[in-house]
Parts: sequence; structure tokens; C-alpha cells
Amino acid sequence: MGLAFTILAGLSCVAWLYLVFFHGGFWRADQRLGDGALPVLRHWPPVLVVIPARNEAGVIQRCIASLLAQDYPHEFPIVLVDDNSTDATAALARSAAPRGRLTVVKGQALPARWTGKVWAMSQGVARGDCVLPGARYVLFSDADINHGPDSLRRLVVRAEAGRLDMASLMVMLSVAGFWERVLIPPFIFFFQMLYPFARVNDPNASPAAAAGGCMLVRCSALRAAGGLTAIREAVIDDCALARALAVRGGRLWLGLTTKTYSLRPYAGLSGIWNMVARSAYAQLGHSPWRLVLCIVGMALVYAVPLAAFLAPLNGAAAGLAAYGLMCWAYLPTVRLYRQRWPAALLLPFAAALYMAMTVGSAWCAWRGRGGAWKGRVYNQGTR
Repeated sequence: MGLAFTILAGLSCVAWLYLVFFHGGFWRADQRLGDGALPVLRHWPPVLVVIPARNEAGVIQRCIASLLAQDYPHEFPIVLVDDNSTDATAALARSAAPRGRLTVVKGQALPARWTGKVWAMSQGVARGDCVLPGARYVLFSDADINHGPDSLRRLVVRAEAGRLDMASLMVMLSVAGFWERVLIPPFIFFFQMLYPFARVNDPNASPAAAAGGCMLVRCSALRAAGGLTAIREAVIDDCALARALAVRGGRLWLGLTTKTYSLRPYAGLSGIWNMVARSAYAQLGHSPWRLVLCIVGMALVYAVPLAAFLAPLNGAAAGLAAYGLMCWAYLPTVRLYRQRWPAALLLPFAAALYMAMTVGSAWCAWRGRGGAWKGRVYNQGTR
């Protein structure tokens, strides 16, 4: 037992040394939209905003208001697709915008082999071709996003300067409750680990990823990639769209921001659990073998250092070194969410809960109830 733990602790320490020093510096959380002075473009390109919305009465007015308050120098139309809401989403959206600034599209019935959000996005783009046929970019915004007043301008400047085909933001998520404070910063940390932002932003690197709450996409690149039809079955639509663009040589940028944030509370542990379980098994390609490898990897990286921290076992020195590296790497994300440093010590507990959510996601998929979201269930392929 002692020798086995010594080996595991050593492997865990090596894993964290790799993650900290050779994995794209993901932990630094330094890929930011920024808040400094911006250059003034000679010509500000026309932008179309598309919002897919389904039962968003509680947040849609604030989302619309934040878009109307943008300091973007060029007027931009907003197309909201009411995806068969059963509440007052459409009416409240109309009441939040002056006449002529917002077009509300009544969503059509969901076709076979489409996921609901992607279908709504597709309808928004189709209407946008009539509302603003010369748009250079389309900004896809979730209905629960409160956009910082200069967010659109900064995204466009970054896209124009870098000749990007997509610029997306991982917005600040709600940490209002206990479980949100425990689990949301680790979610951001794990996402950065899975898709190191600096590598996503490097045109010579391979990862392709995006954050679906706020995505600015070049219209010509979207058409060249086959439009949203190319990702019609994707549950994880943001990363699927990023891959579709990258396959054709598209340049991507993914960053963090503190000014644009989600308005959606998570209703405690169950709300976060449902959010993760909806797509976690799809992230693994619905593969039982990848699930097993994921469990083993998470145990090695998070459980072994915790065991060394809690018990004086042989190999504890290597395990404690791994625990120290883990906490040190997590600190920038802890600070991003304005938490105190002791929160870093809880990362292994959060990892255990996320692993349980992933197993729960697989269990639901195996029972034919995978990918459930807002009354819809997607089970086939990577849906």
C-alpha cells in the first residue's frame, strides 16, 4: 500500500508540474478582453445581434437593455428568436427596446436532428440576412447575459485587429449562493484546463473552443463553414462552432472579462448539477472508455494530493507538493471571482462533485434521458 501510494503521489506531482509549466499557462487566467484605451477604427463594421431565448422572462429585459447601452459607434439591429417560450419572454423583450431596434422572431417547430438553441440561432441569422444584409459580424448572445457597456466595441476591435473569425467571452458567472461560490470558480478553472485559452488564441496551435454566452462571429466565415447547419446536432454548440471555423483555417480568440456577466442564478447544487450533467457525457463523446479514463485522471490529479494532505502516508511529500502546485495554480481564478485564498484548498472537493456530475450525465444518457435542457432531451450521437 505504501509503495503504491508513493508511486501515485509521484505521478500526481509530475502531472501538476506538467499542467503548471507546460500546458499553455492556462491557470494564469490572463487572456482578458481588457479595459484600457482602444484605437478608433476608420470604419466601424455593421454588426447583427442574435439572441436565442426560451422561457427567459426573468432576465431578457436586462439583457436587451445592456445591449442598447453599448457605446458601439455604429447602430446595430437585435434579432430575438422566441424559441416556443411558455412565458412572457417575447412581450417583455419588445417592451425593453424602442421601435425599430428589436425584431422578434417566433420560433418554428424544432426539426429532426437539430438541437433547440442551434435551431433558434439559425433562424436568427436567416432573419438577419433581411434585417441587415451587409453585416460583417453576428454577435450571438445568450438571453441571460448583461453586457458591459464597451463589450461589443472591444470585441470588434480585437476581431478587426487580429483578422479573427470568432471572438468569444467566458463571462462572469453567478456566485451569489454557497454552492455557486464553491463550484463556479472551479468550473472556470476546469474549462481553462481543458481548453488553454492562450493555445486557442494561437493560430499555430490546435485547440478550438469558445464560450457560447457571448460569441462574435465573422459572417463570411460562418457561411464558408456551412452555416449553423454544420453543427445542427451539437449540444456543446459553442465549441462545435469553433471547431467548424478552425477546420477551415479560421482564427479564434477566447478570453475572460469582469464586465460582462450572467444574470442567471443556479438555484444551488441542483442547478449547477443539471447544467453540467446536460453536456458532460457529450463532452466525452459518449464513450464509456473516456469516462473511465476521466475518472482515473481526476482521481490522480485531485484525490491523491488530498489524501497526502489529510494522512501521513508514504509518499506524502510528493503528494503535498502536488497539492501545493494545484492550489497555487488555482489562485488566479480564485482572485478573478474575488474570493480569499483559502478557497483554493477546496478544489479537490469541487472536482469530486464535478466527477459525480459527469457520471450522472453518463447514467442519464444510458437510460435515454441524456442532454435534457428546458424540456428537451437529446440522446443521439453527440447531441
